Amino acid sequence: MKTRFTLCTGIVLLLSLDVWASYAIYVGKNRTEDGSVMIGGSGDEVSSHWLEVVPAIDHPPGTTITVGVTSEANLPGEFIEILQAPHTYRFLTMEYSDYLGFPPPLTNGGLNENNVAGRDVWSPSRGELVEMTPNPQTGPQYSDLSRIAMQRARNAREAVEIIGALIDKHSYSTYGGNSHMFADENEGWVLINYAGGQGLWIAERLGPDDVRMSYPGYIHEVPLDFRHSDDFMGSANFISFAVEQGWFDPDSGNTFNATDVYGGSGERYPRNAMEQELRDAGTINLRMMMNAVRDPRISMDSTGYGQVAALQNNGRPEMNILWVAPTGSVTAPFIPYRIGVQAIAPQFGKHRYLTKGEASRFLDADWQIREATQFAGRTFKRLMYYTCDRPEEFLPEVNAALTAFENRLIAEQEIVTDTANVLFGQGRRDLALDYLTRYSRVSGAEGLDLGNALLASIEARTEAIYGLREPATSKMSAAAGERINCLPKD
Repeated sequence: MKTRFTLCTGIVLLLSLDVWASYAIYVGKNRTEDGSVMIGGSGDEVSSHWLEVVPAIDHPPGTTITVGVTSEANLPGEFIEILQAPHTYRFLTMEYSDYLGFPPPLTNGGLNENNVAGRDVWSPSRGELVEMTPNPQTGPQYSDLSRIAMQRARNAREAVEIIGALIDKHSYSTYGGNSHMFADENEGWVLINYAGGQGLWIAERLGPDDVRMSYPGYIHEVPLDFRHSDDFMGSANFISFAVEQGWFDPDSGNTFNATDVYGGSGERYPRNAMEQELRDAGTINLRMMMNAVRDPRISMDSTGYGQVAALQNNGRPEMNILWVAPTGSVTAPFIPYRIGVQAIAPQFGKHRYLTKGEASRFLDADWQIREATQFAGRTFKRLMYYTCDRPEEFLPEVNAALTAFENRLIAEQEIVTDTANVLFGQGRRDLALDYLTRYSRVSGAEGLDLGNALLASIEARTEAIYGLREPATSKMSAAAGERINCLPKD
């Protein structure tokens, strides 16, 4: 997800080979089979990932939250306190534990009770902006903004308004440029916030006929009078700052292309190709959206998880649904979670595997039962490593098994909805929520059983046919830019 920058004697060095690549995909409701707005994607981070259901909370007046980055960040900063909202909404999110100088737990978005879905995607700023970033910088960073949007937004437009207002008031702590994608039952928005400490941000509406893939996040043509348009929002200085810097001449007759003026790179393959493939596919359904998020061109070892939401009116907030793969979905199943679930199965919750700082201390007894459970993230990582070692042989069967399993879950959702609504209608909200919680737990357990079966089979065949090869070197970390993936080997 992140692009790492280093400052050295006033010169910005972009370490282009150390680029992580979160992605987000939006499909407007006129292009979907059931009229839902679809959004999916993943965050790319090294550390442990786990699913959380965050409850709605009423906060006393004057409650504050800490936002920002530390002096350890690539672009150093310091924390500030900002006011918390009086009420924050319930939401589902994947959290993770490590990004340099960004305090855990971190998040890239998720889905809240108002059916607002959010994704967070890298979007590098031009080098001059990175270089002029204050030291120390202050203001909320990408995870702060993602979490706040999930806590406070009633629709996608409001998510943008909330983030924009926070940047306008408190500035923004950056790692070099970032973007967000939000969607609700009617529309989507892409928002880009830029490095430089100038409070620069721009947002573009995505309508019912649009397809958009952020890889990285991008916005192209922006009207010079965008602040008078319902399809754009942005900081008051968005155009004027570029003019002051000599990066744009308003009298040139050229359009203002936000990526060309303020951005740091173009599209990353296969962004344009996948956008066109989705446009050419005709009517998109949930199965096809899962396939896109799972595409081995983008889902790989660095992919922390997979998420897909088909946003439509589900009658009541508790029934809003997010499909989540516990690690890279190229070899992991999407499990359905309704906002009404009361707890996450321990196998899909936080464990020590890849969690920052846990290698230097022993386990607290309070966590021993959680740690004793199987961790879905680790199980499906192992399956990925075996499968991607010989993708031509193993990926087709893994994909077929995961697809068949998910298709059954997709077909079951009408029964799940009807059953829960009967219980809600009889005034038994407690039983309805218990049912939704149990359903997700059982679905997750069945997904784990399938993963273990595939893992055992592929592991046995790998050992018997090819042997378990030993590493050639003692170095475990990948070279810059390299990621294990399931693409055909050369």
